[in-house]
Formats: sequence, C-alpha cells, structure tokens
Amino acid sequence: MYLAIYPESPSSTLIAAVLAAGFQPVPVAAVADAARKAPAEGWAGSVVELGDAPDLAITVAGKLKEELGVPVLVVVDRTLTADLDDAAGFDDFILTPVDRIELRIRLARLGAVDEVVGTDPVLRFGDLELNTATYQATIAATPTDLTYMEYELLRFLVENPNRVWSREQILSKVWGYDYFGGSRTVDVHVRRLRAKLGEERSSWITTVRSVGYRFG
Repeated sequence: MYLAIYPESPSSTLIAAVLAAGFQPVPVAAVADAARKAPAEGWAGSVVELGDAPDLAITVAGKLKEELGVPVLVVVDRTLTADLDDAAGFDDFILTPVDRIELRIRLARLGAVDEVVGTDPVLRFGDLELNTATYQATIAATPTDLTYMEYELLRFLVENPNRVWSREQILSKVWGYDYFGGSRTVDVHVRRLRAKLGEERSSWITTVRSVGYRFG
C-alpha cells in the first residue's frame, strides 16, 4: 500500500512510522507530482507534514483531497495546532511525535488500511495469537506484554515462517531503512522474545549460525 508523503523531504521519524505501519512512503513535491507518481492501484492515502510552511502544506492537502480524491492525514507539531483552527481540506490529523500505532489506526479510519470486515486480523501460530488490529498478543489465551518493536518483530516472523532472514534483512523489514542501530538490536529483541515466549516455545525462533534467524 502506497502513501503519498508531502513534503518531498519529510522527517525521518515520519518515514519510520509509515514503514512500521506497513505502508510504502512515496515523497511528493506537489499535487502534480503525486498524480505522476500514483501507483496503478492508486494511493492508499496521503500524509502531509505541516513543517516550516504550514499554509502551503494545508493548501497541498486540500488539493490532494479535492483533485485526486485521496484521504489526507495531517501531521502537526502539538505547539502549532492553532494553525488548524480555520483549516479545511484534510480528513484527520495526528500530533508529533508520531506514534506508529496511532498512525495506523487513524489511517484505517480513513479507509487507507485493508482491514475490512470479514478479514480475520488475528495471526496464529500454535497457541500464539497476534491481533494486528489491537496489537494484543496472547499465549495459551493469556495476554503477553510485548513492547512495540518486540510485537513488530514477532509479527514479521509469524508472517514469514520457514525461511532464513539475515539480521540486516530483519533490521530493514522491521525497523526501517533509516534505522541506524546495528544487528545487535535484532539479537537483543530475539532474546527478549524467547524469554517471553517461554521455554516450551523459545525454539520457534531458530538461530542459523553466521546468517540470522528462522521462525517455525
């Protein structure tokens, strides 16, 4: 699912949040640029960061909605919410710093997320259940307390079982391309996940020497 992101040079934190929410961000310079770059299936939605030129950003947001029919989520610093008082042309807004879960929920409400009625949002493996709509995890029907990144890592592994992923691939897929942490981050989170899964289930995540990890 592709999101048009304005401005053309968005903040790295916004890009990381968009990637973590399961979208592919495509920065655009203007409405015409968004029309040119539109994927064959159309934009899932758009995110407009007000930044240093809020009036221009609001104008672009309105044109994205009016001319392209794209749902618009505005990102605004909490100290600048007064700029939205008389503004129109967008569907919803989110305050900085952007929370990745809130971002996905707000995009879902705009119809940008493919969580339609009738689609089971629960991923299952053995007695593990991950509810991707509520970000809840249970093991043997018992709620399990996972941090956001632990949940995202486990979700990635459950969705992609029975193949080996290098630490670098996992970093890119789960943390995003602009994450500057080393592969040690993956090892730490895998160790924590194994501990929370418990001794009986820790073997679900297998270490492949000199390569990375395999789930299942």
